[in-house]
Amino acid sequence: MLAKKEIMAKFQRSPGDTGSTQVQVAVLCWEIERLNGHFQMHKKDNHSKQGLLKKVAARRKLLNYFKAVDIQGYLTLIKQLGLRG
Repeated sequence: MLAKKEIMAKFQRSPGDTGSTQVQVAVLCWEIERLNGHFQMHKKDNHSKQGLLKKVAARRKLLNYFKAVDIQGYLTLIKQLGLRG
């Protein structure tokens, strides 16, 4: 599994880019995957589930925005991240 900085480096548009939509979505996907692993062991951790749902909603909003702004970039990004199998 890649570390957060490696993911940011992979999806950034220019050196030092940490706030572009692609980077934000990739980091959220990484955090969501980590939380899913946490829930395999801790099924009753409802407080963290609330945080997970907030991250999923934030990713959804960013993806909707990115789809409206740059459809080709959106399609490339979801393919790279393996979303919507």
